[in-house]
Amino acid sequence: MVKKLEGKIALVTGGGSGIGEATCELFAREGARIAVVDWNEKRARSVADRLSQHTAAVAIAANVAVAADAERMVAETAAKLGGLDILYNNAGIGSPQLLHLMAEADWDRTLNVDLKGVFLGCKYALPVMMERGGGVILSTASIFGVEGSPQWAHYCAAKAGVIAMTKVIAMDYAAYNIRANCICPGVIDTRGSRGAFSRLTPQDAQRARRAGASMAMLNRTGQPEEIARTALFLCSDDASFITGQAIIVDGGYTVGHRMVAN
Repeated sequence: MVKKLEGKIALVTGGGSGIGEATCELFAREGARIAVVDWNEKRARSVADRLSQHTAAVAIAANVAVAADAERMVAETAAKLGGLDILYNNAGIGSPQLLHLMAEADWDRTLNVDLKGVFLGCKYALPVMMERGGGVILSTASIFGVEGSPQWAHYCAAKAGVIAMTKVIAMDYAAYNIRANCICPGVIDTRGSRGAFSRLTPQDAQRARRAGASMAMLNRTGQPEEIARTALFLCSDDASFITGQAIIVDGGYTVGHRMVAN
């Protein structure tokens, strides 16, 4: 059986947990060499060590919002693994807060990681891909970049920016055989999504998670592996004619508003 990413080199940010970890594992099974990038070096190394049993994998500690770190993660990937074919900008943060109560530092941190981090990753990966003759840029956006959500102004703004930036990258770099797409997950069961409600009481956090799950037509939260499978499709030749798109994977969360019948 031919592996979908045989011989490809992929860099995955936020690769130490959640969607990123699941994607690293799936990409490795499909033949890719993997750079696991995470701000938490211990988590990145744990994933890379596990993958190294099956493929070439390196762990890189980096803050995607810092230009020097973004430049280094791309350079290390190319030097240690032999190039770069796939950049998956997956790292992201966010926690709910009413706008008038939001500290400027919270706004800046969210925009820096969730939007600037994508810009920086692309800035340093694109020249490598251009020289290599092509590649794939994939980013994790969100359904909250497509529609609003209460108390998530900073996160919605950042993810909407990711979607718009993806479209421009697809336009500007198609001539270099580079495709760019993003995934818009719904509510996914990850460490990050559970931590997003850390400011709430345990009871309120549990209610919020239940409410999020119930708003999907499939009446559940998604799993990281389900996003990873979408990432594999978009980064493989199966999606060779798809670029500039925001692919929603949300269990039907955004299909429409439910009407409750008595």
